[in-house]
Amino acid sequence: MRRFRKAFPALLLISPSLILVGIFVYGFLGWNLRVSFTSWQGFAPTYDFVGFENYAALMDDPIWWRDVRHVLVFTLVFVAGALAVGFLLALLMEKGVRGENLFRSVYLFPMAISFIATAIIWRGLLNNGSGDSTAGINKLFAYAGLGFLHSDWHKSDSGWAIAAIALPAGWALSGYIMALFLAGMRGVPDELREAARVDGAGEVRVFWHVVRPMLWPTVMSAVVILAHISLKTFDLMFAIDQRSPRIETPALYMYHSVFPGNFYARGATIATVLVLGIAVIIVPYIWYTMRAERRR
Repeated sequence: MRRFRKAFPALLLISPSLILVGIFVYGFLGWNLRVSFTSWQGFAPTYDFVGFENYAALMDDPIWWRDVRHVLVFTLVFVAGALAVGFLLALLMEKGVRGENLFRSVYLFPMAISFIATAIIWRGLLNNGSGDSTAGINKLFAYAGLGFLHSDWHKSDSGWAIAAIALPAGWALSGYIMALFLAGMRGVPDELREAARVDGAGEVRVFWHVVRPMLWPTVMSAVVILAHISLKTFDLMFAIDQRSPRIETPALYMYHSVFPGNFYARGATIATVLVLGIAVIIVPYIWYTMRAERRR
């Protein structure tokens, strides 16, 4: 009873937030799950129970598997690229440089821009025109004498066309990953570095044997954050080319199923599978983090 009395003021304080989250997050998730088990198509709601028919139909849908492949390619390139660029920027700034605050602000600024604005900017940069209509990055290649690097980007017929969308996504998030790595590097105690130097280790060995192992939690956090963002990314693809089958992902397929198509049950099914996919990434990470905290 004493514990309840002590906790009651805190519970009372956060109860509005808990109620709102319960209604507008978990309540809507439950409603979406319910719709996924119906045959709702059209404006009139239909709540007849059809079991797992929608999920079975989705698993037999070639468009779904094409979009799954697209999002996997996008995730692979996006996560690897953002990690590599963010790590390199953090490594260059780790020892301290003149104007570091300015550089950090410049690198973090793209994250402050919405994906819609980012897509509008990069839609021009990824222009695939040729000859006099060459523009964007291809024009820069031409000016630099690297015309052989001319690309159709996301309009290519290649199965990897979706990888071009990882460029604007990586541009937007690499600064944030840099900040994570920089915090991780500077969180390594100086005593450990000095002890390694006293033992005769050079700076490369100090980094590899002392700093690198302690960056593992940072790497895990960055991968989970980026993978989570990649699975639910919708606005970037939508603003660059909403009708292109070359860059359609499950999130875009869900949108096209619901709003122009009025296939509400299929859209709810796709949304449920996406939530499960995100849970597969996040839940093991939360379990790993909680287990690590208990060991401490």
